[in-house]
Amino acid sequence: MTKALIVTASGGKPQVTDVVLPPVGPGEVRVRVRAAGVCHSDLSMVNGTLSPSYPLVLGHEAAGVVVEVGPDAPTGSEAGPARADRRLAVGDHVVLNWAPPCRECWHCTHGEPWLCAEGGRPSAPRGRLASGEPTHVTLGLGALAEEVVVPSHAVVPVPAELPADVAALLGCAVLTATGAVNRTAAVRSGQSVVVIGLGGVGLATLIAARAAGADAVIGVDLSEAKRDLALAAGATHFVLSEDTMPKTVRGLTGGRGADHAIECAGRATTINAAWRATRRGGQVTVVGMGARDDLVSLSALDIFHSARTLRSSVYGSSDPDRDLPTLAAAVHDGSLDLSPLITDRIPLEEAPDAFTRMSRGEGARSVVLFP
Repeated sequence: MTKALIVTASGGKPQVTDVVLPPVGPGEVRVRVRAAGVCHSDLSMVNGTLSPSYPLVLGHEAAGVVVEVGPDAPTGSEAGPARADRRLAVGDHVVLNWAPPCRECWHCTHGEPWLCAEGGRPSAPRGRLASGEPTHVTLGLGALAEEVVVPSHAVVPVPAELPADVAALLGCAVLTATGAVNRTAAVRSGQSVVVIGLGGVGLATLIAARAAGADAVIGVDLSEAKRDLALAAGATHFVLSEDTMPKTVRGLTGGRGADHAIECAGRATTINAAWRATRRGGQVTVVGMGARDDLVSLSALDIFHSARTLRSSVYGSSDPDRDLPTLAAAVHDGSLDLSPLITDRIPLEEAPDAFTRMSRGEGARSVVLFP
């Protein structure tokens, strides 16, 4: 038995209960979770924005230690060219990867592993409740649990010295944000960036934009309470999200609008606002995961005349096997400071309250710490 945070139906309240993990099979590992972030994508599983199967073990952003390795569990060149040539071992410190590329589909073999044909499913069957009812796990992981059993290619080794709470954030918020800035948007030194929606990913995007050398870095959120968090994360300006926000952003960027708008809320209204806050010829990058029926409307003339680009950034257009070790090294040597991202460190029993705070737009990341 292992304790885990589950939700039994769309709109239900997350609760801590016992689950039974499957035995470690070929090509799998068992990981003792040391820390797990409470991410907005988990909230989307709870509130019905996404459509997983239930009962569902929540969580997909975590770090831990390998405690068991199944037979034929390769990493390295046997599992893909981007991995180091090594095998996992008991005691390895790892970050979980919710979108491990298969390395064999068309996207993987054409340099787009973040679009792997095998990934992107909201949930996968794994384990059962104490009653015997089968459970599903969020994004193939179900990481808000004391232990998980996952495919070996869904973990990436990191230095043992890396603090677990920070390491957990690398697997989703930080990899997504840094990839959106550096790979999808390709922000250059001296450019201006507006970031809309300042949850964990949005705040990490501010950090990444400043690290990329952006000049004006403007944080936008509905809540005035996010101002101090935004400034601590590197924003040069904070603007409340309201109808006049695009005009305010243009006033902060020479009257033109921002070179880049990075939308982290996943809503049609904020995507439209990002479009209007961006200069002619600028780029709008959508990071937030929205609802299927929340439609974005742009006029054909505006698309032509503005010459803007609108694109999404799936998992930061990143290859976790390549990029996670680089991020871990930057945190380890002090060149990447992620301390502004964590506002609450809590035990698993307090995770339901973290979902409530997140639904109200309070704080940045809550991180569950396991003994």
